[in-house]
Amino acid sequence: MAVNSFSNVATQYPKRAASSPHVSKRTATSMSHFQTLETPAFRPTCELCREAGGVLVFQSPEWRVIRAEDAAFPAFYRVVWRAHVAEWSDLSLAGQAALMGAVGAVERVLREALAPTKINLASLGNVVPHLHWHVIARFDWDSHFPAPVWGVPAREVAPAPVTRLRTDLAELDARVARAVAALAPGA
Repeated sequence: MAVNSFSNVATQYPKRAASSPHVSKRTATSMSHFQTLETPAFRPTCELCREAGGVLVFQSPEWRVIRAEDAAFPAFYRVVWRAHVAEWSDLSLAGQAALMGAVGAVERVLREALAPTKINLASLGNVVPHLHWHVIARFDWDSHFPAPVWGVPAREVAPAPVTRLRTDLAELDARVARAVAALAPGA
């Protein structure tokens, strides 16, 4: 089974407010490739500061949406705040609203396109203390259902989970990108 975690980051980071001073003025539509956000908030030891964290689906000046590359859970997305902050309360209320708007848009697309049994939302940050939300389409046939994706598998899944989805991943990514692009600053 593919493991859905990042490398361990043991460094503690100071609490920072992430708002527009740490965000590029570029428009969302000009960011089709992952770009680091090299501001005072950038942490070179943080995996989510340095790398996209998966297949980049969309990147705005404030956040990005990626699809995790996990064969057991092909419809597993992350919405990542671009500036390095560890906790939800590090964001302004406007930042929180923007991030949750993107999380909600990803969830709505997954529900509409895939009709999953359940959507799991989680923001843990125990392994990588960089604020990000997991948005995971779950199915009663998946290897861990009803347990969390990070638990022990309950069953083998055949055929491969990606082949069981109602929508292929390229189309799913495109739908997610369209949905979140409408919410992005400068869109």
